[in-house]
Amino acid sequence: MAKHIFVTGGVVSSLGKGLTSASIGLLLERRGFKIRMQKLDPYLNVDPGTMSPYQHGEVYVLDDGAETDLDLGHYERFTDVSLDRGCNLTTGRIYETILRKERQGKYKGKTVQVIPHVTNEIKHCIARLATPDVDVVITEIGGTVGDIEGMPFFEAIRQFAFDVGKQNCLFVHLTLVPYLKAAKELKTKPTQHSVMELRKIGIQPDVLVCRTERTIPPGDIDKIALFCNVEPRAVIEEKDKEFSIYEVPLGFADKKVDELVASKLGLELTQPLRIDDWRDMLARMKQPRPTVKIGFVGKYVTHRDAYKSVYESLDHAGIANQVTVEVTTIDSEELHKEGAAKMLAGVDGLLVPGGFDKRGIEGKIDAIRHARETGLPFFGICLGLQCATIEYARHVAGLDGANSTEFDKACAHPVVCLMSEQEGIEYVGGTQRVGSYACHLAAGSKAREAYGADVVHERHRHRYEVNNLYRDRLSAAGLVFSGTSPDGTLVEALELPGHPWFVAVQCHPEFKSKPTKPHPLFRDFVGAAVKYRLARQ
Repeated sequence: MAKHIFVTGGVVSSLGKGLTSASIGLLLERRGFKIRMQKLDPYLNVDPGTMSPYQHGEVYVLDDGAETDLDLGHYERFTDVSLDRGCNLTTGRIYETILRKERQGKYKGKTVQVIPHVTNEIKHCIARLATPDVDVVITEIGGTVGDIEGMPFFEAIRQFAFDVGKQNCLFVHLTLVPYLKAAKELKTKPTQHSVMELRKIGIQPDVLVCRTERTIPPGDIDKIALFCNVEPRAVIEEKDKEFSIYEVPLGFADKKVDELVASKLGLELTQPLRIDDWRDMLARMKQPRPTVKIGFVGKYVTHRDAYKSVYESLDHAGIANQVTVEVTTIDSEELHKEGAAKMLAGVDGLLVPGGFDKRGIEGKIDAIRHARETGLPFFGICLGLQCATIEYARHVAGLDGANSTEFDKACAHPVVCLMSEQEGIEYVGGTQRVGSYACHLAAGSKAREAYGADVVHERHRHRYEVNNLYRDRLSAAGLVFSGTSPDGTLVEALELPGHPWFVAVQCHPEFKSKPTKPHPLFRDFVGAAVKYRLARQ
């Protein structure tokens, strides 16, 4: 029978349950165990696909087209887990399933209630990951203990432990141990109260991970253990990491969290912890390295989580190129007002990421034109490709008024238009072209050179595409469409010959980059920025 680890949080949100879950997963994988991971989110949205990046951060996309929470990005970057639609469930999806069953008469006239129907559905979703080939299922519960919307999930995992046997379940609770400057001491009371909330609903945590700014004295460790009914060895200090989030699993390894988890779950450790590559990666990051500056032009730049995977991918590319990537965030609306030359002065590369709606579009187009005309390395992602198409159509191909029908339905030259499969769709949630699709790369192209393959698979999330009616005119003007769908009907990548590095893709390559395996497009983009910087010195 598969073992189960449930990761919960208390005191405040944003403590790092996702990183904690991913780090435990990494250690168990490096011990030879087959794991699965999932996150259960208490909000009522069916998925995060319709949520504002300001509220939720980026929408992370899986191969099967699931639009998920950004923590699943941590899971995939830290581990080799296979994630699918069943790995991120919300209250909205749970209720949607239950209500569909009720309409189909599957409850045979019974009154549908939170207990047992909602909790049973949650338990079913957890159990579904425990296939015969899986050793450990790690389930993160979103939100904070005590939140009213999270109560069905906590009740479900309480029941689940009884269903499969407590010896097969481990509860890991993440809390905060704050430091009060006025009192000049750490305070354990918030952790005690958080555990008290859990125990009120019948869950006794087995392991406490205590986030803290300062080292927790042994006396406080013992105090937490005593009042929270946890072994002192199971109180894990998790001091803030000042350098990189990739230090978290190494901190857990140094504290032998993998051995603690294995002993509590009765897992036999037959392999040593193989984590040298991760240590080497961090050691390279910490070595003094030259800096390369990337101009990041978007409309959500004040909210880092909106582009979480892009930032991480740039860091991964920096590791590969032995440089530190310094991201200069530039609001695209401000760039349009102040001018691209001024706002991009001093940067070594330009990245224009994905997005929706017309706000800030003209600033992105201005930035891309500056990169094209000055030889500044440019990388466009999703909307970045569409903006590059519009810019080239206007200023090189002579198509005055070129635009996307997303921004101007009556534009003179709709060089970017709604995909035919998207026409007539009424619901905005879960209806985009989303998931993994194949792309054929042209021989001799920079994209082909970066990948080292002529066919690749990447994840997408979009409704609009380059208008095929304008492809010949744009090609005649010098724009190269270096990547297409297998049938040739969808532009997947474009390039500009003679430019040091001008590449844009319709996909989201940031979703497949790892710190130990940087994505080839990000790697080569940062490599081009390094060359650009050296040429200017």
